[in-house]
Amino acid sequence: MASPLVNRRYYLRRRPQGLCTGSDFELVREEVPELRSAQALVRTLYLSLDPTMRIWMSDHRGYMPPSPVGAVMRGVGIGQVVKSRRDDLPVGSLVAGATGWQDYCVADDDILELPLAVLPDPLPAPLPAFLGVLGVTGGITAYIGMDIVKPQPGETVVVSAAAGSVGSVAGQIAQAKGARVVGIAGGPQKCHHVTTDLGFDACVDYKASDWRTQLDAATPNGVDVGFENVGGEIMDHVLMRLNVGARIALCGMISQYNHYNSADDAPGWTPQYHIVQLMTRRASIHGYLVIDHADRYGEAIEYLARLIAEDRLTYHETILNGLENAVEAHNMLYAGGNTGKLLLKVAEVAE
Repeated sequence: MASPLVNRRYYLRRRPQGLCTGSDFELVREEVPELRSAQALVRTLYLSLDPTMRIWMSDHRGYMPPSPVGAVMRGVGIGQVVKSRRDDLPVGSLVAGATGWQDYCVADDDILELPLAVLPDPLPAPLPAFLGVLGVTGGITAYIGMDIVKPQPGETVVVSAAAGSVGSVAGQIAQAKGARVVGIAGGPQKCHHVTTDLGFDACVDYKASDWRTQLDAATPNGVDVGFENVGGEIMDHVLMRLNVGARIALCGMISQYNHYNSADDAPGWTPQYHIVQLMTRRASIHGYLVIDHADRYGEAIEYLARLIAEDRLTYHETILNGLENAVEAHNMLYAGGNTGKLLLKVAEVAE
């Protein structure tokens, strides 16, 4: 008789204060239950590590309810079906969706927050790309955001978090539209990556003491389009550079997330002081969520895959190993420790 499968699962035990710590979670080993009718068992292969997870860990109002304390931590990943009592999820198929922070996920549409989608066979790109450049929390988010603000030839576009999984693609899409693109990233090495590897026209090092001067010099004719991932004082200075009729796609505000569940005056908390510039510049800001555009995912993947095939889109991934390292890996997002998409490899694909 075969030994029962053991599932390692991260339970959220308390709301983090600032960066996550090991005591905010508990890694538990549990036996995998027998499948019921209309269920499948999926082994997690890769977990996507995204800033939005920090919102889910808090009790802050977001686009989804907070991850409940005492429940398995919510997470998006790619997995492989290892057992199945569902015709639509055959054994061996690769799927993407809300796997959670665990080795195994029971695919049951009545209990899953997000359904699992079967990936194409054969794959048109390496598997991790479907959580990054061709994934919902990567390239698809960039595609939708840039379609909202519609950069025009000759316009100046500023992209914050330009070395990340979304910003890096957003800037290259703007370039493909004929715009001049200025990135904002942390440190000389990342700025070099943004201009040399990704081909942005300029990059501002927000960790440098003169970053405001750098941004002014990089945008001598002002800013026509902003793609905002950071918020705080960086967004505030971009607002002061806006031209009349400028458009901003508000994709994220990562500088704020670690202060949820903390006092508003905690170190690093920076409110937006210059929102009035939207009025004086007759500019617009459009907050959006990629999940509201699910009917366009195929269109986005087709466009991005074409840019890759034409060597007009470069992407990078930072892949760490081991489910047991999930907490430390997630914190890398706030230290700028990753280039491109941050992923955690949990298991190998079974042949």
